[in-house]
Amino acid sequence: MSSWARWSALFIAGFCCSLAAASDYPEAVLDIGRPATAEEVSAWDIDVRPDFKGLPAGSGSVEDGETLWLEQCALCHGDFGDSNEVFSPIVLGNVTDEDMTAGRVASLTDPAVVRTTLMKVATVSTLWDYINRAMPWNAPKSLSPDEVYALVAYLLQLGYIVDYDFVLSDENIADVQALMPNRNGMTMDHGLWSVGGEPDVVGSACTRDCDVDTTVTSFIPDYAMNAHGNLKDQVRDYGPFPGVQTAPVSSAVVESQPAEAAAPEATLMANGCSGCHRLEGALVGPGFDAIRERYRGQDVADYLTDKIKNGGSGVWGSMPMPPMAQVEDGAVAELVGWLLETN
Repeated sequence: MSSWARWSALFIAGFCCSLAAASDYPEAVLDIGRPATAEEVSAWDIDVRPDFKGLPAGSGSVEDGETLWLEQCALCHGDFGDSNEVFSPIVLGNVTDEDMTAGRVASLTDPAVVRTTLMKVATVSTLWDYINRAMPWNAPKSLSPDEVYALVAYLLQLGYIVDYDFVLSDENIADVQALMPNRNGMTMDHGLWSVGGEPDVVGSACTRDCDVDTTVTSFIPDYAMNAHGNLKDQVRDYGPFPGVQTAPVSSAVVESQPAEAAAPEATLMANGCSGCHRLEGALVGPGFDAIRERYRGQDVADYLTDKIKNGGSGVWGSMPMPPMAQVEDGAVAELVGWLLETN
């Protein structure tokens, strides 16, 4: 088990309270917390390392991965993982035969090149681990190990790394690692690679004799500024690095418009709604303000319930709304009621 997983679970369970002497705390404090159970620790201990420690047994074919991809992934990433509409492309990109042989994608040194996932990632375990813990975005950790193997196999086939009849498993994944286009793109020549190492806290290793074009090539686009709330509100008020203001500037409330009900923010966050929608203005999908305005005064509760549960496309542009079948009926009713409610 990784130390990160172990200590995260212990901290969440309040185990740290038992590390001090009983005389140091009032009796009431000693009753707070308990040791983490084996099941709780296991839920945190899911990381897969570059040496494949932590990788569960299983297998999945490219063909099965294609079916899963079209059902659960293509809406955001495109049928072939090359969509650039919502997220950066996963496959394709400027990878040459020479790159595949060398294990280093040379075009990554060009700031103007669009970087795809398979161009950048050095370890296939990174793909497996991320899909396993975070995908699909509206139901993370819902995939079985065999399904994760199948999806990774499909992506590898799209990147011309394996053939269509390939079956990826815990027994052959190390062989695939030797085929990754940028497998030599991760340096181990730094202090944090070993427990006893000393980190380069001033960045001297990467700033010495630097002649790289310093043009800024990474930024938060306007439509994604508030995807995860206002970043400025998520950091401490003290310290040298204040958060970036990412919340949109609220427009004045029009006097003739009825006042809106308070947003059920907890429900929006818990069910993944805030990943694609924000309260004001478009993100991936339309803003809730636009939805409320379009359907104001209409009897469309059943219609909106169906859209949330079963998804749809074409109403707000080309980007489809994925089905959110995992959202409980009570939460759907709350969201629909809020969207249609006015004071």
